[in-house]
Amino acid sequence: MLKLTGKIAGLLIFIIAALLLNTVSANRTDRHVLQLSIDGAIGPATEDYIERALVSAEETRAELVVIRMDTPGGLDTAMRGIIKQITNSSIPVASYVAPTGSRAASAGTYILYASHIAAMAPGTNLGAATPVQLGGFSPPAAKEKDDERQPTDLNDSLDISDNTMKQKVINDASAYIRGLAALHDRNQEWAEKAVREAASLSASEALKLNVIDVIAIDISDLLEQINNREVVVQGQKRILNTTGLGVVRLDPDWRSRLLGVITNPNVAFILMLIGIYGLIFEFSNPGAIVPGTVGAICLLLALYAFQLLPINYAGMGLILLGVALMVAEAFAPSFGMLGIGGVIAFVIGSIILMDTEAPGFGIDISVIIAFALASAFILFFVVGMAMKARRRPVVSGMEELIGGEATVINDFDHNGSVIIHGENWLASSDARLQKGQHVKVTGIQGLTLKVEPLQNTAAAPSTQEEEK
Repeated sequence: MLKLTGKIAGLLIFIIAALLLNTVSANRTDRHVLQLSIDGAIGPATEDYIERALVSAEETRAELVVIRMDTPGGLDTAMRGIIKQITNSSIPVASYVAPTGSRAASAGTYILYASHIAAMAPGTNLGAATPVQLGGFSPPAAKEKDDERQPTDLNDSLDISDNTMKQKVINDASAYIRGLAALHDRNQEWAEKAVREAASLSASEALKLNVIDVIAIDISDLLEQINNREVVVQGQKRILNTTGLGVVRLDPDWRSRLLGVITNPNVAFILMLIGIYGLIFEFSNPGAIVPGTVGAICLLLALYAFQLLPINYAGMGLILLGVALMVAEAFAPSFGMLGIGGVIAFVIGSIILMDTEAPGFGIDISVIIAFALASAFILFFVVGMAMKARRRPVVSGMEELIGGEATVINDFDHNGSVIIHGENWLASSDARLQKGQHVKVTGIQGLTLKVEPLQNTAAAPSTQEEEK
């Protein structure tokens, strides 16, 4: 008993020591820089990655967070979420456009302006920050002409209304980026120009115009240049001390990578179709299990991705209508009209499904065409052939005997034997049957056939003699 108690106590001491070690590790005070990376379009996965990385930076008491960035832009909602995390962070954040040849376009420009330190590598560029969620915008000159002319018909009224809405979006974006520029005393005029005129700058020009703070060759050069620089963090002035800091890279973990995969519009689109087809095959062949299980999982993942992405519900409705029409073609052949209409609805819905023109968030036209053709083939031929096969009479197994013609082996009343397809079977009948009489199989009960005499079978002479 004492030995058992001692072992338990030792185990508890070991667990407590491990927990204390983890706590010390999570709250380490060694001075370091946390390096993050944004490569490609900015979306929900990027927002989740940056948010959790900044929380980790605060827990480990990092001196500085450096976001190494190369992006063509991304979604407005994800960009604003990242900017909120940066502006509310207790750890200074430096956005660094690198390596050479990289860019911080569109959403990347906003993030650069929101950061406490804005840096670029030689040979990089930023700008082109015009919002694109509502599609392309008319040039300023064309807008002035549109505003001057009076609406003469319904189309003109709709055009002016559309231009007004686009102008509201541009005004909102301009005010937003000017506010970010004011936070760190950066060039507000050029920031507005990047939004209204989609202007862009090289690294050297950005430094001259006070758009960025430094041009650095690498991370070490960046840390050396910003040492002793004053920044404002949560309204408080702070002097950066970046001498001798170690750089710790924090790459996206499995959760962020998985989120990045399923929120890719092409992947989400494919997952949705696999889910729909899986459920169709499961319903057409109940008990298959695998198509239904895989389909349900894929459909749930697709719905989760669409909940994070800006989708057009009219496009989603057209896709579902197209699939329904193609299924209807398989069940009720209409000489191709339902199928053709389904393919057209499917393609149009797929094209307009993503309600944004943000770079990296469109569905590739080759994916749409490939799945439209595959869908037409699968639903026209495979499902159609399966339904035709189900409507055909059974040609094997015990069920095939029903409706068949058998011959009575011996005279019997109620129970006896018959021969069908060269096999002897027990049989039961409500009528008296004679040897050699032809009967029809009407059912099967266990291993006994239920039979009845064929109407065209003549009565046997022996029966007449017995009656006399």
